Amino acid sequence: MPNAPFAAHHADLAALAADDRRRTLVPRAGIDFASNDYLALAGSYVLNEAVAQGLQRGLPAGSGGSRLLRGNHEEHEALEAHAARHYGSQAALFFPTGFAANAALFATLPQRGDLIVHDELIHASAHDGMKLGRADRAAAAHNDPQAFDDAIAGWRARGGTGTAWIAVESLYSMDGDRAPLADLAAVADRHDAVLIVDEAHATGVYGPAGAGLAHALAPRDNLITLHTCGKALGCEGALLCGPAIVRDFIVNRGRPFIFSTAPSPLMAWLVRQALEIVAGEPERAARLHDLVAHAETRLAALGLPASGSQIIPVVIGDNARTMRIAGALQEAGFDVRGIRPPTVPHGTARLRIAITLNVGEADIDRMTDTLAAAMADA
Repeated sequence: MPNAPFAAHHADLAALAADDRRRTLVPRAGIDFASNDYLALAGSYVLNEAVAQGLQRGLPAGSGGSRLLRGNHEEHEALEAHAARHYGSQAALFFPTGFAANAALFATLPQRGDLIVHDELIHASAHDGMKLGRADRAAAAHNDPQAFDDAIAGWRARGGTGTAWIAVESLYSMDGDRAPLADLAAVADRHDAVLIVDEAHATGVYGPAGAGLAHALAPRDNLITLHTCGKALGCEGALLCGPAIVRDFIVNRGRPFIFSTAPSPLMAWLVRQALEIVAGEPERAARLHDLVAHAETRLAALGLPASGSQIIPVVIGDNARTMRIAGALQEAGFDVRGIRPPTVPHGTARLRIAITLNVGEADIDRMTDTLAAAMADA
């Protein structure tokens, strides 16, 4: 019946199932080769102790309102001051999630008459923010600084007079490769553009004291970085860092910030502790890099290329075969997930293998042996 309630939704899900792309939620199980808990902090004793200390200090679990009402807590302010120092920016602003931060950023800062040039593989949250905003947007070829330069130069030649914004991720979540940040910063400088770098998967893992890959560019007045707190830091939330005007403008004009309940003050405290833990224990990141090198060696024996990071994609191509291989690994006790379009481009379905401190070399050895057998059978 064409007018039955949810008929279109049922039809859409049926189409996804026919293309082997329908998703379901399943409980976590098996050895962790899927999470973004890169430094194994999410369930760690040190963060559990920090939560207990925060509760003993009387920090509330909920904020009770938006930051502009009564939801603003001294722990939010303390975290933001700490983060600005840590990431080398003038100011920082704390959001409940990275998605919310990107949505607020792209919907609020670029103005009508501006142009956002984004990497073609930029995260969905940036796309959703751009859809809410007023600036024009254009995709540039992945990790190609000349493509960004050409897009901005062409826009200027056609009469574009606003501000150009360059949007990239420092480490891409599905390919594990790094953006050429120094070259992109040079493009931004040539065109008086603003460079926006999402450091979601680099925060805590790279840079001095885990400050990320863009830290080498700071400080500069045309740089904005986003550091999510739910990955290597093991917590929740995200920190938007940049010039003070960015913070002030979003506080005044950023609807996702203005009209959202503030993050938990207890979580703000916990994130600050996580930043200090990561900075004070560089051996965590060093151990992760050793594990990544070990995994790359084992996967190279299967003819699989290295990404150079803790995110290792194994591109299969076919959706159904990808899920069969992932299923075989899961049945053997390894939590490896298949990633299908639209998360990745059509024809590039893949296994996303994430290396974290939740595994050891022996786990990696057994997983790669199982992967080889599963790929041969599928």
